[in-house]
Amino acid sequence: MKPLSVAVRSVVSVLLFASLVAGPTTASALTQDISARFRPDPAKPTENKFTNTTPVSGYCAQFPRECELTDMFSIRMPVTFQSSGAIEANHGDSRQGATFKVPANWRPVTVTNSSTGESEVVEVRVSGIGSQYQLNVSPVTLVGGGVSLSTAHSMLWGSAWVYAPAPCRYSGVGYLSTFAFQFFWKTPQESACSKLARYRIPDLKYNYLDFAYELRTPNPLKMSSGRYAGLLSYSVGPGQDFDMGDVMIPNDSTITLNFNLEVQHTLKIEVPPGGNRVDLVPQEGWQAWLNSGRKPTRLFRDQRFHISASSRFKMALECQYVSGNTCAVAETDTGHAVPVNVAVSLPDGLTDAAGQPVSRRPLLRDGSGTELFQPGFYLDRRPGMLHFEVARPHVEAMLDTGAKAYSGNVTVIWDSEV
Repeated sequence: MKPLSVAVRSVVSVLLFASLVAGPTTASALTQDISARFRPDPAKPTENKFTNTTPVSGYCAQFPRECELTDMFSIRMPVTFQSSGAIEANHGDSRQGATFKVPANWRPVTVTNSSTGESEVVEVRVSGIGSQYQLNVSPVTLVGGGVSLSTAHSMLWGSAWVYAPAPCRYSGVGYLSTFAFQFFWKTPQESACSKLARYRIPDLKYNYLDFAYELRTPNPLKMSSGRYAGLLSYSVGPGQDFDMGDVMIPNDSTITLNFNLEVQHTLKIEVPPGGNRVDLVPQEGWQAWLNSGRKPTRLFRDQRFHISASSRFKMALECQYVSGNTCAVAETDTGHAVPVNVAVSLPDGLTDAAGQPVSRRPLLRDGSGTELFQPGFYLDRRPGMLHFEVARPHVEAMLDTGAKAYSGNVTVIWDSEV
């Protein structure tokens, strides 16, 4: 019996770009690009997360160790804040001094695939805030002299700005100079964090805006390929998203974040050398039939393959010879053909649309029953099986014709375009 030739076709790699773009900007708006990437890692198959690839700037670029210890990264933007007047000593209203309130709560952003129309939701929060405050007079002078520079900075506010006022939290170290103090605080909740001036400060400026952010992204294993876009903007100023009180006035009124999310999916099928040629044989082999004279009950072959998958996919068949909804093998001289039943078993971690495991699932020409398979985690070279079989009635018909060889090409398709 000549072999059944099986061709395996798969989409080896899928590249997905998702752009989350902030909302309509104003004439005084700043824009910051933020990038993240998902690439399946064989060493960490259950970590289905995006990796932040945004170049670090600001606080974490200067103090990388502190940020590594707290799993934090920062971005510096040229937003400055200038006091509109003096900050009075022991002012009764925190909004008349140094106070910080940032969008620390999760904010949803709907992003839409421009090709398919599918929508996903990404959530964003600001998890840290920092800057460098600038005085126009030395703090030693402001507190009356007779103390060190570091003591004067602390006396001016009751404590050094390296120590965050509640509910903000300490994040590492600070850096002081004669007229300035650099700081960075964690922002676990969307509430004001205020420092009370203990001495009159005639002029105060924040020289830039550092902030850390976190993302909650959709499960990349379930996202379709394509480009996604959405809109988000943050307002800046008194009573706005980034709110530094009523005295500290920003030079820009809007911050726009351009998110660029890249997903590099893997869908790779490996068939052992020679595995594309499949010999269908009886259970006991051909020699047993020749010795006993008993007709085989079926002809079959199980062909192992290895699959690496981080994205959903579907499966189907293409046939050289067609028999209903499946493929066939045919005898060349007479044209007699018999159907070949094809099925697939997928490794643990891959399920169908209903979340069920896949064992000997029939593969049909119209793709019914195999419209969606999805990984629960990244699978790296996990073994699966293709099952080929000619059933008993058709085996008998083949033998009755006296033909010696049947053959045909079957193409098994793994298709990531779901």
